[in-house]
Amino acid sequence: MDSKKAKKELGELFHFKSIQSTMIFSFGILVVVSLYTFLVISLNYTEKTVLENSKDYTMQLIEQLNSEIDSYIAYVENISQMVSSSENSDVINYLFNDYGDDENVRERVLNQFQVVQETRNDILNIAVIAENGRSLINADGAELNPYIKLEDAAWYQNMIKAGGETVVSPSHVQNIIEGTYNWVITVGKGLVNPNTGKIEGVFFINLNYSSIRGLCEKINLGDKGYLFIVDKNRSIIYHPRQKLLLAGLKTEYVDRVLDQKRGSFATKDGGESKIYTVATSKETGWTVAGVSNINELMKNKDQTKVAYMTLASFLLIFAVILAILISRAMTRPIMKLKSVMEEVERDNFTNIKFTVKGNNEIASLGNSFNVMTDKIQKLMEENTREQEEKRKNELKALQSQINPHFLYNTLDSIIWMAESGKDREVVLMTSALGKLLRQSISNEAEKVSIETEISYTRSYLTIQKMRYKDQLEFEIDIDEAILKKEIVKLVIQPLVENSIYHGIKYLDSRGMIWITGGIVGDDIVLSIRDNGIGIDKDTITKIFEGKIEEKAQVRNGNHVGIYNVHNRLQLHYGKKYGLSYRSVPGLGTTVFITIPNQEERDEVQ
Repeated sequence: MDSKKAKKELGELFHFKSIQSTMIFSFGILVVVSLYTFLVISLNYTEKTVLENSKDYTMQLIEQLNSEIDSYIAYVENISQMVSSSENSDVINYLFNDYGDDENVRERVLNQFQVVQETRNDILNIAVIAENGRSLINADGAELNPYIKLEDAAWYQNMIKAGGETVVSPSHVQNIIEGTYNWVITVGKGLVNPNTGKIEGVFFINLNYSSIRGLCEKINLGDKGYLFIVDKNRSIIYHPRQKLLLAGLKTEYVDRVLDQKRGSFATKDGGESKIYTVATSKETGWTVAGVSNINELMKNKDQTKVAYMTLASFLLIFAVILAILISRAMTRPIMKLKSVMEEVERDNFTNIKFTVKGNNEIASLGNSFNVMTDKIQKLMEENTREQEEKRKNELKALQSQINPHFLYNTLDSIIWMAESGKDREVVLMTSALGKLLRQSISNEAEKVSIETEISYTRSYLTIQKMRYKDQLEFEIDIDEAILKKEIVKLVIQPLVENSIYHGIKYLDSRGMIWITGGIVGDDIVLSIRDNGIGIDKDTITKIFEGKIEEKAQVRNGNHVGIYNVHNRLQLHYGKKYGLSYRSVPGLGTTVFITIPNQEERDEVQ
């Protein structure tokens, strides 16, 4: 009860007594929806614009940083190439030749180191080391740390394996030099022993980590934003929280950064949304990732929302006022038309005229209304006559469907049986024929009970069975629940007649007809099935389209009757009802009659 009451109240809420109120309400809903859509789109566009601008800005900064790092590393590589090249015989001679102990050679190499260190404040160490134990470190001749094995250092192994190519290591603590534990980035390359042709030493420069950090810290990505650099081996070159990363207290999306190469992606971790903007250097192979905090970027979003809502409120007020004025102007002639139509509702079709100034749709509607009122009575009367005539013609067409040849043959059979002294058969056939004729020419209502229709069909089949003797058998199985249900008169018999003359007549063996019926869902379904020769799909299509030619009508039996039966069923019950066929050539045909399940009625006597 509560649900029904709620639905009723809701219906009353949206039921307006006037077009004006309906228009105001509809226009108001349209405006509200439009404004809401405007707000959502505007806010989303603003947010999207802020994010895209942030991505573009961050990308520009990253590319600038990459360019600076590339130039920086390229300069260091040039120094490395100049000092360690094979043309510089002093370094090679000192490390690998017998006269490397020459003090002059050693001094020349150290002087080169001194020149490099004096020109660059960011270079902490410059050194050459060979596997044979010889080494030169810095201009002051620093010594190797005796407690550290050189071959255990990852940067050293990478340079040996690089085959003479310059290698840039990730940031690390350099402890290979005695007395130093600086955070550095190591740039160097392997050195080839000319005597063996193998890489047996390295030249390297330790860059102060603060130099790279200084380049990165110049870039401002907000209070919560930051940059980090990672190489192609997933090693972190720079991160503002480097120690936390090494301690495993902080993680980064390194794999996604490396997969991205260039572009951006969003993440959400611990309720904090971030945008990663990524660009990879073609020179160093390093990938720089700029991380921006979305909440920080959107810190002015609430202010923007208030501004948009204020604007939307003013627009809403203006729209409501405009809707009231427009609705009043539009509904005034409609109300006038309503009063004229109320006169027509009282069956007053004479002297009713609607006049309104202008050439708009309402004026056109008024003119059409005036013409309609002049013709409406004539049309109603004409339509009534046509409908009555159509129903009469349909019924007459079906009542005349008893084939004269069938009647002649039946009478001939009765005469033959009378002459043969078959009195019982004469009585049976004459009785069946009488029932058949009485039902056929009856002027009763257009609908009869299914029981009556079956009785009529049974009489017809009885006559045909006596005519064809052992060549025809039939079975009727109708659910008692539908016997009192109504059906359009003269429906089943034409279909049975078609089964006999179209299918069974041409059989060499005994023909069989099964008539069944029952309730299927909300409908009543009757079926007439035979074991005749069947009907092809093309013929079935032509039957329902009414395209069977005159000669074919005679040859194929009662196809015209089938077409009429189908049309009458649809006329009474609607397009979803009527006849349907299922046929397999050589195996037989089944025709289905589908009608709605209606109330019971007394059997028509």
